[in-house]
Amino acid sequence: MSQYDLIVIGSGPGGYVCAIRAAQLGLKTAVVEKMPTYGGTCLNIGCIPSKALLHSSELFEEAGHGFAQMGIGVPAPTLDLKAMMAFKQDGVDGNVKGVDYLFKKNKIDGIHGTGRIAAPGKVEVKGADGKTQTLDTKAIVIATGSDVARLKGIEIDEKRVVSSTGALSLEAVPSKLLVVGAGVIGLELGSVWRRLGAEVTVVEFLDGALPGMDGEVRRQAQRIFEKQGMTFKLSSKVTGVDTSGKRLKVSVEPAKGGAAETVEADVVLVSIGRVPYTEGLGLADVGVKLDQRGRVEVDAHYATNIPGIWAIGDAIKGPMLAHKAEDEGVAVAEILAGQAGHVNYDAIPNVVYTFPEIASVGKSEDELKAAGTAYKVGKFPFTANGRAKVNHTTDGFVKILADAKTDRVLGVHIIGADAGNMIAEAVIAMEFGASSEDIARTCHAHPTLSEAIKEAALAVDKRSLSM
Repeated sequence: MSQYDLIVIGSGPGGYVCAIRAAQLGLKTAVVEKMPTYGGTCLNIGCIPSKALLHSSELFEEAGHGFAQMGIGVPAPTLDLKAMMAFKQDGVDGNVKGVDYLFKKNKIDGIHGTGRIAAPGKVEVKGADGKTQTLDTKAIVIATGSDVARLKGIEIDEKRVVSSTGALSLEAVPSKLLVVGAGVIGLELGSVWRRLGAEVTVVEFLDGALPGMDGEVRRQAQRIFEKQGMTFKLSSKVTGVDTSGKRLKVSVEPAKGGAAETVEADVVLVSIGRVPYTEGLGLADVGVKLDQRGRVEVDAHYATNIPGIWAIGDAIKGPMLAHKAEDEGVAVAEILAGQAGHVNYDAIPNVVYTFPEIASVGKSEDELKAAGTAYKVGKFPFTANGRAKVNHTTDGFVKILADAKTDRVLGVHIIGADAGNMIAEAVIAMEFGASSEDIARTCHAHPTLSEAIKEAALAVDKRSLSM
């Protein structure tokens, strides 16, 4: 008999949730984690610390520019960056300790070290002291997550040329920050340092911010960020960073080629995406297939081509989102326990935690047009929402896309304050196959921002009550 029923390699959101669900279902489970603390990139150097800095920097900016108009007189706020970083770390510590507690509560063995699949059913773990041990198991789940994508010829030192990891721990506010990539990570972290005093320039290879999101949302978001003080250089690429001087000299060229310009910066943040982390796992040795993008190939039940080995999260295809990994972790644990685990990939929300927040679920207009799907649009601006008006948070809108024949909701897109929480209503509606009329006939509390969702649903049938 195997020592374990399941060994999960990686303790990020997908890995630790998979392990917990497996243990709940009676499987003897272990988790192998190479970092000194659990939680993976998300809890340690990703989602959680970035949200702490987004929150504290929003309050810093609000105190400096928003309190007076509400009749709150306070001295101009001063920044104690060291204390702000301590606030961030306190939140991180609380979360990773929570995972440690959950492992103990569910009798999961946490094993620190670098895991490698020696063979189906065997995981070799190399500890920090260099010693190795081999664990036997019936099933292995790869939940190793992703790593930052690199720019060729540009070395990340996490001091002056940083990835998202270094950008979360800068020792001083840079006078000038150049962000390479106008995606989610670049805009979130760019927002943090802009609020704290940096002059932020964003260089994007494509012709607009937030590639892949709904076109109308992208355009309005960029206008808002520009109004806040960000500068965008679109259809442009960074081809080099000269680190020899006191200030960095960044070469920026048109994406299609042409004369380069030099942009000076104190810090360059490289945020051009993430790539699956499979290095050192021994996948080639055991014959696990990868696709052209380095992702582990799996079937509909997350099984690789090698019996006994599964994979989830950022290591496989699909959006690189913590909650997507969590749902896949639950699904594969239930499959291993003989149940019917399943993930609905048409109802996975995506959130950008800037201010205002941006959230979406389902199809965009661009995707529906490309697929030739006939659809109706209902749109409602926050300028017409009572709660948004009284709070002076009127930037943005809600847009609902519904099937032209059946009225079934196909996609929902929100840009506005608290969009990340509001999108949950849309996700539930889509999970249950709701129509826009279903949302329109659902009573929403007044005055709330979520009333904009109801009004957008009414607008699908051209019967909004507040416009």
